[in-house]
Amino acid sequence: MGNIVKNRAEILFLYDVNFANPNGDPVDENKPRIDEETGINIVTDVRLKRTIRDYLAYYKGKEVFILETREEEGGKLRTKEERMKDFGTNKDIIEKCIDVRLFGATTAVKDKVMTLTGPVQFKYGKSLHKIDLMYIKGTTVMPSGEGRGQGTFTEKYILPYSLIAFYGVVNENAAITQNIPLTDEDVDLMLEGMWNGTKNLMSGSKMGHEPRLLVEVIYQESNYQIGELEKRIKFVHDMEDEKIRDIQDGKLDITELVTVLKENKDKIKLIKYVYDDRVIFTCNGEVCTLEKALEGLNIQKLQY
Repeated sequence: MGNIVKNRAEILFLYDVNFANPNGDPVDENKPRIDEETGINIVTDVRLKRTIRDYLAYYKGKEVFILETREEEGGKLRTKEERMKDFGTNKDIIEKCIDVRLFGATTAVKDKVMTLTGPVQFKYGKSLHKIDLMYIKGTTVMPSGEGRGQGTFTEKYILPYSLIAFYGVVNENAAITQNIPLTDEDVDLMLEGMWNGTKNLMSGSKMGHEPRLLVEVIYQESNYQIGELEKRIKFVHDMEDEKIRDIQDGKLDITELVTVLKENKDKIKLIKYVYDDRVIFTCNGEVCTLEKALEGLNIQKLQY
């Protein structure tokens, strides 16, 4: 087992979607979730965790507890009760399943009860601008029922563009007090799952996702964090929000983020980061590289 997490960390993750549905609401025609008061696109933390779990399970070969596995016979989705039978004690589940160590789990199946608050928690993701909701109609080639000679109409809602920011915290105290052996390697794999897992969202509704920026700020001590990193960046542009269609339609202003990181330099152990080369950064009104903006801080570029 790797090194047990001992330090608090904060995570900032930006990705965008282009003519896709980042997170449909099943009780509202699977429409993308929108704050009706502000026109901001909302994505649940569950959606992000699903991206991470799928990547770790299918591409990294890691054991994941909450996974849509299917029985070999019959093709039905396995229930939580059936999944619990794959393991012995709760300790067995925690030690084997990386998603339980990261995000916790709540189960109550007969004699097995487990309630763990995950050391890693994310707020809902929100777009950095108002979005445009688009309604699309189409047709299917295959007939929908016996005796039909042609396909049927289809309909769906998509967003032409949405740049979404997620904020999360790695809480070392939650791991220690609940005896969850979360390791630095687990967190590193989660970061990889966020970046590369987003690239692997290639279903009909999800094609068009691209990771743009990932930052992990690791602190020297426990019980300390800056907080609300997602509110310290801005997507600046010179057009109406709803007309944005590409990451290069605007620039990512990191002035406030850089300022607060440098103000807390003595409390920061390391900043890990990776970004897409199509992102244009600005700091103090000038176009810059992220490396130049973070000059003087201890930084490490992730190689994905």
